[in-house]
Amino acid sequence: MRKTERFPVKEGPNALRQIYRTVSPWKGVRNFICIQAARYCPVLEWKNWIYRHLLHMEVGKDTAFGLMVMVDVFFPEKIKIGTNTVIGYNTTILAHEYLIREYRLGNVIIGDEVMIGANSTILPGVTIGDGAVVAAGSVVHTDVAAGTFVGGNPLRVLTRRSPEHTVELTNDEDLLH
Repeated sequence: MRKTERFPVKEGPNALRQIYRTVSPWKGVRNFICIQAARYCPVLEWKNWIYRHLLHMEVGKDTAFGLMVMVDVFFPEKIKIGTNTVIGYNTTILAHEYLIREYRLGNVIIGDEVMIGANSTILPGVTIGDGAVVAAGSVVHTDVAAGTFVGGNPLRVLTRRSPEHTVELTNDEDLLH
């Protein structure tokens, strides 16, 4: 189960139609402009500066965001990413979800030296442990243990590794054995 806080909406239209009771529209517009600038920016340090200083995300040293990464527009401050992590092309990282009669908020914690494959979606309230690998196109709806290789939708564990069993591959033939 993801670690999200639930907020019921009892009256009126669905929770998304009531979003500006939750978050300022000006915050949404400002964040959207900053995120769009970061999505298209080819300079990794500039992206990290935008995320850290304008969106108030915690982003570790040497972390790299691929082109077109989309972080949460309304609650980017709930996202924490460790050092030397790679977030692949067109990945979405959400810290909120609006449903019909409730909305949910949850912190997203991505550890050190994590690899998130392209076109993945990280849902609110999940933690991805240090050294984990998320295959391209995955939907991360649950916590991922450190050193685990996961993938798919629904997400499943593909392999686990421990530091003493890590093997360095030297060429493509090693991948086949």
